[in-house]
Amino acid sequence: MLLKSFWNTALVAVAATSFAMGAQAREAKATAREQLKSEAKGLALATQVTEAISEQQLEIAAHVFTGQARCEFAQQVSVAPISGQPGEFQVGFKNAVYRMVPEETTTGAVRLTDKKAGVIWLQIPTKSMLMNAKLGQRLVDNCMQTEQQVAADSAKTPDEK
Repeated sequence: MLLKSFWNTALVAVAATSFAMGAQAREAKATAREQLKSEAKGLALATQVTEAISEQQLEIAAHVFTGQARCEFAQQVSVAPISGQPGEFQVGFKNAVYRMVPEETTTGAVRLTDKKAGVIWLQIPTKSMLMNAKLGQRLVDNCMQTEQQVAADSAKTPDEK
């Protein structure tokens, strides 16, 4: 009886150790997989060929509103300059991040484009929108950063306020 109890205890200990080692192996594998994804993402961003930014594009870049933009349906878009790359911006929406550069427009609107992804960020004084030019669809509309909210509020008539 004592021998049977010893073997049962030993068997439980071996099973628990094996389970713990398997969990550690799975966790290590998942961590390695996430690290590879992160490195691949960074490598893709680092190896992108950047086009030469003209003086006119740099002038347009000075008018880009940066930060978080609150959009319709409680969505958000982030716009941030890329460090060390004058005139280039990183625009994030949901799980996608786009590398964008300014383009000239005839209307005076600020237009950032990611030609590879076919995505456009349009900014006018009172709102912005993110569009997928390849599909001809708006991804999100009625986005406002602080400066745009102030402009929209000041444009309202006394009855609307």
